[in-house]
Amino acid sequence: MMTTLPKFTIGVGDRFAHQAKAQLRACMMGAGQGAVVSPVWNKSHREHVIIGSEPQSQRDAAEAAAAELGWTQPYFVDADHINLSNVDGFIEAADFFTLDVAEAIGRPAEMEEVNAFAGRRPELGAPGRVREIAAKYLAAVREAGVIYRYIAGKKGAGNFVTEVSMDETDAPQTPDELLVILAAIADEKIPAQTIAPKFTGRFNKGVDYVGDIQQFEKEFNDDLDAIAKAVSCYELPENLKLSVHSGSDKFSIYGPIRRALLRTGAGVHLKTAGTTWLEELIGLADAGEEGLDLAKEVYARAYEQRKALCEPYAAVIDIDASRLPGPEEVNGWTAEQYASALRHDQSNPAFNQHVRQLLHVGYKVAAKMGDRYLGMLVSCEESISKNVTENIYERHLKPLFIG
Repeated sequence: MMTTLPKFTIGVGDRFAHQAKAQLRACMMGAGQGAVVSPVWNKSHREHVIIGSEPQSQRDAAEAAAAELGWTQPYFVDADHINLSNVDGFIEAADFFTLDVAEAIGRPAEMEEVNAFAGRRPELGAPGRVREIAAKYLAAVREAGVIYRYIAGKKGAGNFVTEVSMDETDAPQTPDELLVILAAIADEKIPAQTIAPKFTGRFNKGVDYVGDIQQFEKEFNDDLDAIAKAVSCYELPENLKLSVHSGSDKFSIYGPIRRALLRTGAGVHLKTAGTTWLEELIGLADAGEEGLDLAKEVYARAYEQRKALCEPYAAVIDIDASRLPGPEEVNGWTAEQYASALRHDQSNPAFNQHVRQLLHVGYKVAAKMGDRYLGMLVSCEESISKNVTENIYERHLKPLFIG
């Protein structure tokens, strides 16, 4: 029997593994309104290395939250953006594996293999176009197959959820490319339950979507149609669905996504990643006194280290350094000013998306503080939990699944 991903899931990153209960409360509030959305606690190898944590800590936090709050619906722990070089550390703790093969896109494939694929799949369209797409993506799908079979050899086939991720690349996949990719995934016998393509527009970390919303809506609907066709034609799981990476705070596309889901009855996986870490900072600021002082210190250090912090995320942030206040200015802020600059409320003139993006990638600063930062999370738990739960429920679950 295969481990099956529910129709609606939300990826809830928890950098420091302290907010699982607050995140789960948001899902319980959604369930109380008739929207059952299962949490997927996701954390990448890079994040574990920076934090100094192990994948088991994410599993422990999730299990403790579910037991304490009485959550009886499914939940998952995601080995986020893994490959063969780092998957071993996740084998025991994870039951959801995001296979990141974006770097293999465009890697040359054998023309004999490309031609054979096109010959087997006349239903995909003009042979020339199919060969062109296959030449671009077959190597990436083959790599996904190698990673999948390695995990299956360790955990046993059917004991985990597989996602294939191709979002961290320069160009978006078109719907006809997605269909070819899914046919190739079927050939590789990968029981993918989610597929993460790159969409049109920019999905910057922790801020709203930047791009043509009408074009996104058309593309999203076309992708859903491609998935439906692939499921009907190939041996792929019936619950196969789109995964929206860096989907946190993409408020302007939640309406189009919701309309598409209502139209088709499809599911979706939304990955919110690092916004919980930002809500921790907001909660620290709201708590005042030592919490506010620590939040200001995090900003000051992130500002000083901004070049190094931003470099690994250059493709998914757009920060105007001239719009970043200096640490001296921030040190004079009240709790309300700090929270207003960081909280993603676009109706508030004090909101600063450049501050938000810098702090989004600045969790390394808090990680270096070690027990000092973790201890403050405990001291300010009430304030932090309120912000974490409200963020997920009010800004993500409600507009997407409740309306």
